[in-house]
Amino acid sequence: MKKIISLILVLALALCLVPVLAEEEAADEEASELVLMSHEDYVLAEMDAPVYVETYVQAHQNWWNDKMTIYAQSEDGAYFIYELGISKDEAAKLVPGTKIAVKGFKGEWSGEVEILDATYEILEGDPFIATATDVTALLGTDELINHQNELVAFKGMTVEAYDDSGAAFAYKDAEGKTDDLYFKVSKDGQTYDFCVEFYLCGNDTEVYKAVEALKVGDVVDLEGFLYWYNGANPHITSVTAAQ
Repeated sequence: MKKIISLILVLALALCLVPVLAEEEAADEEASELVLMSHEDYVLAEMDAPVYVETYVQAHQNWWNDKMTIYAQSEDGAYFIYELGISKDEAAKLVPGTKIAVKGFKGEWSGEVEILDATYEILEGDPFIATATDVTALLGTDELINHQNELVAFKGMTVEAYDDSGAAFAYKDAEGKTDDLYFKVSKDGQTYDFCVEFYLCGNDTEVYKAVEALKVGDVVDLEGFLYWYNGANPHITSVTAAQ
């Protein structure tokens, strides 16, 4: 009797798993049969939908544990490819300008639209390096998000005190200095939060050191990738005195 009951339970469990496995197989087939998308197609795609784009590596965060997050851009728009599965040797091939085909699923976190669970293929073709688009005039407008993840520039920004201490910036990890840097800049009376993403630009990079040297009242030109975190929160890659 016990054997019969055990057999019934095993069969019931197997029947429960069939729909799940079928859904996963259907999702994999859907992703493999995707039609190549333009950036406009990608923007219009529903969240969690499979996506397929061709684009160019512009920068990437540190490789770690067979994963690497990539900032990518084409002539018609940009993409944030989150934690692409990749070996260390293969990651070394994804230098800025490299053309890649990417398949994955469209996702969103705190306003940042990204490609998740991605696979990639390196393609032949001339390299493409994006030129920063000046979006200073779009700060505080609904149009700014149209440039999400692109390499952008902000001109003539004034450094503000980050907090009540009067400091021009703050460490996420003040003791170890092994994490992001935060600072605030203003334009035309409005203040904005910017960030140096540690895994993109660590504490040995020029931009990290430049932010550490900022003083309240400095007027600077900035470049970086237009990341989004509950609003615009650019990952800054360059800080220079305003021209």
